[in-house]
Amino acid sequence: MAVLIRFRCCTVCMYPDDHPPPHFHIRMKDGRELLVAIQRLAVVAGNVPLREVDEAMAWARENRLLLKGKWREMNS
Repeated sequence: MAVLIRFRCCTVCMYPDDHPPPHFHIRMKDGRELLVAIQRLAVVAGNVPLREVDEAMAWARENRLLLKGKWREMNS
């Protein structure tokens, strides 16, 4: 697992050789997790209210190209 950035309440990370669609994980400090598709920034799986991850989602919107590049690097 590669941690891309840490916030107060969560981390944004990716796993090598992960399944499609291209996505990243938002892991909460209490163990809950969201899978977010990079293309549309839509939640693929998980059950964390979006208000709890607003800082991570704002970062993802601003860094979508970085996320796409990291996915290609780790999953090609």
